[in-house]
Amino acid sequence: RSVYDDQPNAHQRFMEKLDACIRNHDREIEKMCNFHHQGFVDAITELLKVRADAEKLKVQVTDTNRRLQDAGKEVIAQTEEIIRCRVQQRNITTVVEKLQLCLPVLEMYSKLKEQMNVKRYYSALKTMEQLENLYLPRVSQYRFCQIMIENLPKLREEIKEISMSDLKDFLESIRKHSDRIGETAMKQAQQQKTFSTTLQKQNNVNYGRNMHLGRSRILESKNEITLKRTFEEDDEHEEEVLTAQDLVDFSPVYRCLHIYSVLGDGEIFENYYRKQRRKQARLVLQPQSSMHETVEGYRRYFSQIVGFFVVEDHILHVTQGLVTRTYTDELWNMALSKIIAVLRTHSSYCSDPDLVLELKNLIVVFADTLQGYGFPVNRLFDLLFEIRDQYNETLLKKWSGLFRDIFEADNYSPIPVANEEEYKIVISKFPFQDPELDKQSFPKKLPMSQSVPQIYIQVKEFIYASLKFSESLHRSSTEIDDMLRKSTNLLLTRTLSSCLQNLIKKPHIGLTELVQIIINTTHLEQACKYLEDFISNITNISQVTVHTARLYGLSTFKDARHAAEGEIYMKLNQKIDEFIQIADYDWTMSESDGRASGYLMDLINFLRSTFQVFTHLPGKVAQTACMSACQHLSTSLMQMLLDSELKQISMGAIQQFNLDVIQCELFASSEPVPGFQGDTLQLAFIDLRQLLDLFMVWDWSTYLADYGQATSKYLRVNPSTALTLLEKMRDSSKKNNIFAQFRKNDRDKQKLIETVVKQLRSLVNGMSQH
Repeated sequence: RSVYDDQPNAHQRFMEKLDACIRNHDREIEKMCNFHHQGFVDAITELLKVRADAEKLKVQVTDTNRRLQDAGKEVIAQTEEIIRCRVQQRNITTVVEKLQLCLPVLEMYSKLKEQMNVKRYYSALKTMEQLENLYLPRVSQYRFCQIMIENLPKLREEIKEISMSDLKDFLESIRKHSDRIGETAMKQAQQQKTFSTTLQKQNNVNYGRNMHLGRSRILESKNEITLKRTFEEDDEHEEEVLTAQDLVDFSPVYRCLHIYSVLGDGEIFENYYRKQRRKQARLVLQPQSSMHETVEGYRRYFSQIVGFFVVEDHILHVTQGLVTRTYTDELWNMALSKIIAVLRTHSSYCSDPDLVLELKNLIVVFADTLQGYGFPVNRLFDLLFEIRDQYNETLLKKWSGLFRDIFEADNYSPIPVANEEEYKIVISKFPFQDPELDKQSFPKKLPMSQSVPQIYIQVKEFIYASLKFSESLHRSSTEIDDMLRKSTNLLLTRTLSSCLQNLIKKPHIGLTELVQIIINTTHLEQACKYLEDFISNITNISQVTVHTARLYGLSTFKDARHAAEGEIYMKLNQKIDEFIQIADYDWTMSESDGRASGYLMDLINFLRSTFQVFTHLPGKVAQTACMSACQHLSTSLMQMLLDSELKQISMGAIQQFNLDVIQCELFASSEPVPGFQGDTLQLAFIDLRQLLDLFMVWDWSTYLADYGQATSKYLRVNPSTALTLLEKMRDSSKKNNIFAQFRKNDRDKQKLIETVVKQLRSLVNGMSQH
């Protein structure tokens, strides 16, 4: 292209160059021909010389042929010798062929013996089968084969006996290793469940959202720690996951099954295996008598059972026909009935709630493990509901002791708080709110005593303890909420109520303590709504749910208050009786001392100080206590006057007694407890007042004239009471001559007394007839 595309003279120059190149090649060809011409001449010369050598070769070939003919005579002789040797070789070959037929038989028999020696019995049976079907029929005409045929059945029986012996050793081995297998399986199931539960809680962002902020943070950090620990443990044990096959060598079972199957006795082997395993199942299901004493006893029991059924499940999946699903289900149903009966019996002996809780956790792990292997465990969870009731009973007994200890340690005085920090500590334990108290400066006193926050905390701890049992029972949050409320109601209405009732009845509990108990129960009653909120928060169930049960704390604490109030009334009356017993009246005194008796002034001072303590009580309680005390005092004073052992009473004694009653009336009118209307409290002494006025004024004509009328001045004076007291005074006048002046100055006065006595008796008789 460059020749045609470049400058115009390029083609001409190219042709010149090409001609020069052709001339050079011609010169080189000419040189080469000149160089080889001499060689060609030499070759013709050598060829002419070969003609003479060919003649010499012909002579040599003729001589060689002659000598070959002479040598052939010896070859003929050697050939005859070879024919003879060939006949011998054919005979040897026939012998070798016969030996080759017998050698495999002998080798197989030798192999059989070697397999028997190294305990490869299944291979030995296969070798026997090959001998009988393939090798021995080829050489059956020989005697040694007949001996072998006779020995083979004996070897089969020997193999059966040996394999059965190995199976027995295997059954003994798994009986010993069942607890280890079960322990490993339960541990793996528990780790898997813990991991799954932790993940679920970690992902549930709404869990416990309504809880107090501090508690939420604690739970959140606990969940993170637990999740992290679970991941770490999972990484640690990832390479250590053991199965039943890792712990027990199952080869004897496979070997024995194959051997019996080959021998046609598979059914015999299956029946024997199942029979022996049933016997072992009964042994495994038989608990130790002291199993209920420790959690380790229960753990060994469950581990053995799990190990037993893990082995059966493994046999079910790796063999065909030895164990069937029907057989394992039948065995499990038998075992489950026995397990439930054993647990029901032994759990009834448990009095420690911690042990019952650990037993529950073991049962849950046990059930979850076997459920993972396909066994139905619903009846076990039904049993857990029975054990839950027993667990609640043990909790109630334990908390009964805790409540008693709290009540014993309480000083029954308001809680003093010196500063804001101490106040916050108390508030953090118990939900107390009082705007009026908040306005007061420190130091101040909270109305409840130390036992109130402690009881509240223990109730919450009980709820937590009850919740621990409700976890992992595969129940809904609503059911768990209902369980917690029912158990808490039992705690309040039975345990705490009983402890309060017993506390109130204790002789060393005085009026001050009883007042504090009433105050305490009031605050505990108000805290019940916080307990309901607490349960709702931990179960995440709203209280507005239709099926949500309510706590019965209100009735519990009201009953306790009523009992404490009744005890206050009774102790007040007992104290009044103690003062009355030390009264020392001189019933024959001629005139009064002019002042009230010392015992009565002490009694009034005691009542006044006691009612000051009642200022923290509800008004109705304090008023009832005050009215009850005044009525009892009035009744006691009346009974003192009318005592049958008191035979004589002088007018001076009546006057002294009147001074004491006046002090009682002054006490009643001083309003020791606020809230009484008018002279309501003074009406407690109205019977005494009218009786004493009747005798002091000696106003018998008015009494007799107005008797029976609603407007009578002495309406509350009973004729029999007046008669009894008048007769005591008449008897006294006979000895002390109290009425001498009447007899001297006015004998009609004495007759009037006799007339009054007669009229009073007629009134009494009329009342009795009516």
